[in-house]
Amino acid sequence: MSDRQTAPFGRRAAPVIVRERHGPYVVLRCEDAGGPRPQAGQFYMLSARRRWGGGEAERPFLPRAFSVLRAPPGGRELQFLLEDVGPGTRRLCELGTGDGLLLVGPLGVGFKPPREGRAAVLVGGGVGIAPLAIWRDQLGAADVLLGFRDRARARGAGLIAGATVTTDDGSAGHRGLVTELLERRLAGDAGALVEVYACGPPAMLEAVRRLCERRGVPAQLALESGMACGFGACFGCVVATRSGYVRLCVEGPVLAAERIGAAALSGGAP
Repeated sequence: MSDRQTAPFGRRAAPVIVRERHGPYVVLRCEDAGGPRPQAGQFYMLSARRRWGGGEAERPFLPRAFSVLRAPPGGRELQFLLEDVGPGTRRLCELGTGDGLLLVGPLGVGFKPPREGRAAVLVGGGVGIAPLAIWRDQLGAADVLLGFRDRARARGAGLIAGATVTTDDGSAGHRGLVTELLERRLAGDAGALVEVYACGPPAMLEAVRRLCERRGVPAQLALESGMACGFGACFGCVVATRSGYVRLCVEGPVLAAERIGAAALSGGAP
């Protein structure tokens, strides 16, 4: 699972076979007949076959980057978790059974297995739970800690069985931040025998990074940045690391936490 799975050249059609609603989130299940199976943490560039543009001239939107939520073994199905946060994601969320989804992928570098026999702890926030679902499927066993703003969004936790849930307002699960649960999990001798995998908002990832650094726990973080191409040509997703700048679409989106300073999660210089 450590070698990157590379994408075929060009966009390909992956018609939607099922559209599911989980609170404010939408899961699109599509059939990808021509692509390889992705690794957990890799992503795809998605666009719609029809009405993929805005304004009077319907100028085309750029494709949107999404981590793969699931890729059931032995089949051609891919699943993506979406939230309507703008015109492009709104159009994708509108797609239904039989509609045309176009994709490029799998792209990027995904998660690597836990080292030295460590147990996996998965930490996600909001739509950042997506790459953790497929990773849990591939690992078979892991502690899963998920944080959401409220009860409606916490319905997304149903996508990963057995997850422990927090909400900012206390309307579901533990009241508080998901990193509070992680801090408890890392306390004591048992915390030294885990490896943390995290995806979510920058502030959450920075809190995870600091916690793991303080306790000497290895962590792998799936970062987000604006992407226009997915192949490293546009340099739109460059982030700062302790060893220089990297393109997340090529050298990420998963990076080892020890490579990352606070700047990589805030857009600053290394």
